[in-house]
Amino acid sequence: MHDYVGGKSDWAVHRLPLEGRTAGRRRAIDIARKDIPTCGPRERLGDVRDQVRAAGHDVCIVVNERGIVLGRLRRDCWDNEPNAATEDCMELGPPTDRPDKFLTEVIDRLRKIGSLLVTWYGSEEDGGRLVGVLFRADVERVLEENERLPC
Repeated sequence: MHDYVGGKSDWAVHRLPLEGRTAGRRRAIDIARKDIPTCGPRERLGDVRDQVRAAGHDVCIVVNERGIVLGRLRRDCWDNEPNAATEDCMELGPPTDRPDKFLTEVIDRLRKIGSLLVTWYGSEEDGGRLVGVLFRADVERVLEENERLPC
């Protein structure tokens, strides 16, 4: 027998099977979008804007070399000076939550703010590593689908 020291959140991030009475409940990690563009803090805003738009998005998460969230670029940044560094326009401290949170625990917060960054705190060095982005519409859809399922 072995002890898993990473904890439930770490277990969920690594998509390992969960057991017990909450095993079937959907968590943030299950539906967080992983395809959201990322960039570094010193990249040129114009270059990032073009890449983000080409990918069909309007938001970009600013991360360091280890994938730790530093901020977020929103639509209102795209009209700024294209030669400016992304760190000059990024929103500091965007709302985050853990990957093991149940969707029922985050929906009220999402109804107020629209989206949450899902970040993982596996260790002090990994504190705030981007896992994905959780959008209100996705969570509402999944929760509605679950309500329609037979018991």
